[in-house]
Amino acid sequence: MTNQTIKTYNYHVWANQKVFARLQELPEAIVHQEVKDVFPTIHHGLVHIYHVDKVWLTGIQGGSYEQIKELAGVTQAKTSGKSLQELEAAYAELAGEFRDFLESVGDLQAVRQFNHPTFGVLNAEIGELVQHVVNHGTYHRGNLSSMLRQLGHAGAPSDMVYYLYEVNK
Repeated sequence: MTNQTIKTYNYHVWANQKVFARLQELPEAIVHQEVKDVFPTIHHGLVHIYHVDKVWLTGIQGGSYEQIKELAGVTQAKTSGKSLQELEAAYAELAGEFRDFLESVGDLQAVRQFNHPTFGVLNAEIGELVQHVVNHGTYHRGNLSSMLRQLGHAGAPSDMVYYLYEVNK
């Protein structure tokens, strides 16, 4: 697993795990406490990251726009009312699916085509799309840290440099 795309995805998984570890240290009510931010609750933010990861995995695997639209119901059922531990397990399961796909695909520079009714056609390499998934997660983990600070708690240090220090020990 020396490919940069896979390393970058592994960072994404590590960073998500850091957020869950931090949240496990706090009273679970924190994840459902309402704040004025990008998401109404931390739980909503976690569900959003999960949903988008699932959408992009499905798309990268060749799922149609119609299949991707149906994921809203699937991810809603998988995440609605779930505890922090159950959400973390769903994240771990999805990370396994993502890694299995990345390891089996062969050419991470292969181009995938997406046809969106509003945005049109997108041709992008698998590696570029994985980078998008990671960037999206990073952005929203920052939102979650901001929300935790509003609630009087520190966020989880999940910068990539911390990951690099940890994996290069």
